[in-house]
Amino acid sequence: MSLRRPLRHETAAGATRRQLLSAADNPLVRAVGRLPAGVHAKLLVAFVGTVLLVVVLGLLGLRLLGQSNERVETLGTLQERASAYGKLRSDTEHVRLLLAQNVRGGFGKVWPGARQDPSTGGLAIDLATKSAVVQIRASTFPDQLLFQPPAEDETFLRKIRATGERLSKVMAQATQPGASPAQLDSVHRRAELLAIDLDQHAKELANTTAARTDRLTTQNASAYANSRNLFIGAAAGAIVLALLLGFVLSWSVIGPIQKIDSRLAATASGDFSGHVDVTNRDELGALAANVNRMNDELQRLYRELEAASRHKSEFLANMSHELRTPLNAILGFSQVLREEMFGEVNEKQKEYLEDILSSGNHLLALINDVLDLSKVEAGQIELEIAPFSLREALERGVVMVRERASKDGVRLALATEPEVDVVDGDERRIRQVIFNLLSNAVKFTPAGGSVDVSAAKVNGEVRVAVTDTGPGLSPDDHDRIFEEFQQTETGIEQREGTGLGLALSKRFVELHGGRIWVDSELGKGSTFVFTLPAGSA
Repeated sequence: MSLRRPLRHETAAGATRRQLLSAADNPLVRAVGRLPAGVHAKLLVAFVGTVLLVVVLGLLGLRLLGQSNERVETLGTLQERASAYGKLRSDTEHVRLLLAQNVRGGFGKVWPGARQDPSTGGLAIDLATKSAVVQIRASTFPDQLLFQPPAEDETFLRKIRATGERLSKVMAQATQPGASPAQLDSVHRRAELLAIDLDQHAKELANTTAARTDRLTTQNASAYANSRNLFIGAAAGAIVLALLLGFVLSWSVIGPIQKIDSRLAATASGDFSGHVDVTNRDELGALAANVNRMNDELQRLYRELEAASRHKSEFLANMSHELRTPLNAILGFSQVLREEMFGEVNEKQKEYLEDILSSGNHLLALINDVLDLSKVEAGQIELEIAPFSLREALERGVVMVRERASKDGVRLALATEPEVDVVDGDERRIRQVIFNLLSNAVKFTPAGGSVDVSAAKVNGEVRVAVTDTGPGLSPDDHDRIFEEFQQTETGIEQREGTGLGLALSKRFVELHGGRIWVDSELGKGSTFVFTLPAGSA
């Protein structure tokens, strides 16, 4: 028991996987097929769904592109502010360094941008510092920055303006004439402290803006990666959904069509035992139901036809047996009278007896043909297969029709290849086929014509051909003359035969595993050909 349960589980799991992977039996496909909507509506839904996926994907792409554009614009603004604040910080650092020179009395070292006049000493530096501070304070306003600073930057800018204003007042004192060295030193030291504060405020503003710029740059990179991944994921999802939608809807249509086609092919081959299993609630489901109804109706009609054919064959067989008994008595007594075994008969009576015998033999042949046909249709004919000489059978057939051929002025010839001799088959049935073909050829060939019989081995089978110079056949008659009770217009005019000879010949040849056909054109004669397995030939 412990071994069987896993096997059952694995078998069930395998069946489930196969069902999911099978297109026609996929549960999702069947579920879509059972939706109460027409094929047109389902296809329209598939088209609209695909369009919506494309639209959603396009809108998502536009939104992500807009967000990326906004981030780029914001980053550009921050970079512009960072550049302006960086310049501001550079100017404040320049002022701090100039003041540091004066405080330390370093006149020998010239700071770039400072004009030092040796004749005036540190006054030139003070004047340059004063001018730079005024320029720094002016550069904190929007008209100099060329943009409107945000509220968080305005706090630092106000500090810079306030500190710059105080520093400007101190530098005004430093540049006044008559100040003692001690006073200048005190002023320079106060100015240096203010310059340090000014530089610190500018540094904080520049660093804050730079940090904000770096943070936004990092956020932009992360947002770009997220947007890219989101768009790729959405695109992949849309493709998968579109493919899934196409797969499901296409197979909800293709699957039933394949099943209906298989059922129709089976019905055409005579198999009425199955039904189409289509659960669709659309036109295909209705078509499958109609196919099932047609299959059932054809099955019923086929059974009725089989029963009717069987009854007909039984009737013909019984009637043939019943008719042959009195007919044999008529033929027997007619032959007795013709032989004058019980007295003489006059010439007129002999003529009548010949007519009775001729008509009786014709009727007996007809009854025998009908009996053979009924046996063939009922599957009651059993061939007596044995080796026999096909050449002798052809020669005997020619002898049987030679008298009529001579009487009608028809030349009769037989030509067989040396390797054609013994074949395996029912000799009596093959002789019947040969006689039917020869008698028809002689009957329809006009005086002065010819009938040629030939036999040869072709592609591993024996092929017998009977060629005449008669009126020929139209293309429409090539297949029809091998059906029961079918005759050409020429045959009907001659009022001979019943249209069973060729039908029986076709059945006998096919029972031997051979084929029979005719090659003919109107006015150019006919060639009837039948084949037999080579056997021992």
